[in-house]
Amino acid sequence: MKIVKFGGSSLATGESVAQAIQIILSDPQRQVMVVSAPGKRNTTDIKVTDLLIKYADLALKHKNCVEIVNKIFSRYQEIGHYFGLADTELSIIKQILLELPNQGYPNEKYLLAAFKAHGERLNARLITLVLRHQGINSRFLDPAEAGLIVTGEPNDAIVNPESYLNLDQIKIKADERIVFPGFFGMTPSGNIATFSRGGSDITGAILARGFHADLYENFTDVNGIFAANPHIIEHPQSIKKMTYREMRELSYAGFSVFHDEALIPAIQGQIPINVKNTHDPSNPGTMIVPEKDFVPDNAITGVTSQKHFSALYLHKYLLNKEAGFTLRILQILYQHNIPYEHMPSGIEDYAIIMVVGEGMRQKHTISRQIIDSLGDHDISPQMINQGASQISIMIGTKKEKADEAVKIIYQKFFN
Repeated sequence: MKIVKFGGSSLATGESVAQAIQIILSDPQRQVMVVSAPGKRNTTDIKVTDLLIKYADLALKHKNCVEIVNKIFSRYQEIGHYFGLADTELSIIKQILLELPNQGYPNEKYLLAAFKAHGERLNARLITLVLRHQGINSRFLDPAEAGLIVTGEPNDAIVNPESYLNLDQIKIKADERIVFPGFFGMTPSGNIATFSRGGSDITGAILARGFHADLYENFTDVNGIFAANPHIIEHPQSIKKMTYREMRELSYAGFSVFHDEALIPAIQGQIPINVKNTHDPSNPGTMIVPEKDFVPDNAITGVTSQKHFSALYLHKYLLNKEAGFTLRILQILYQHNIPYEHMPSGIEDYAIIMVVGEGMRQKHTISRQIIDSLGDHDISPQMINQGASQISIMIGTKKEKADEAVKIIYQKFFN
């Protein structure tokens, strides 16, 4: 079985939904489809999720919501009409939208979470209607019915391990297609709570683990993952295969295809991930696989940068003889809710350059080559840190030198 997730840009119009359905039907193993809310149809358009946030704001202020409801419904109606669905068949979507403000919510945060989640929830209902209209055996499976239980904050949910036991009990017929809304789960008390960034990616990874999938295909609008940012490097190479931990290292420093949190359920289930392009499904994209038996093609897999880091330097004599000093620093950061890998203040803005590759463990001169290549272009690293895994090197540079540093390292190892 394959779990297939489509992003908002892949489901923004009737034409793009038709392409997604064609992809699903082209492979009988693609039985579970995880959908996002309809995204932007063009650069000036508004995502359905953003419209739902406006709807939530108006509902909280007890203002007239007819116009915004009609605007949201029109997005689903437009897709439905593309497939020949009548308004009577689509009326359930408008009815659910109208009833949203009248549900009971513990507080405003849960109300916002519920409104946002309905971008995906209604799109999953709509696509199920479309599939059935085409004579395809399909089933809308809601997180409440599936037992996808979450804890944590209303808009920053964490999957409960019980979810995997619940998913394991769901039976899927051989000729059946499941349509599952991404981005949210249900709290033990029955309220909707949404995941953070990359919410539908997280749902896809959860289902891949829960259904013991052979592959998790994540369809987006690019041909896989590039070795460098296309905004910095013109036509960078596409990564054919990489490991989970390479992806996580690169995600930390700015790779935006996947938020690293989205990988965790798939990593736990050891499910391979294939990042592919909805508009070019024959392109093999990028495979993200477990580290076991992985043989790298290159010493370096990718190079990326993240700007706006701050550095805090603490100087104290005999610091090595004072036990607990580092603990006290971390306690201060904890009290102010600052993750310890970020510094709260500093005298200058820095950029972090992250160079990642499983092949770096076998190449003992990589660090020297990187530093020498930067030095040849008068870029002096402000900080150097090699990860304990030996597959990444983090280099701090002046913010204005970040893009140039990425170009230099890319040219050194990829050309």
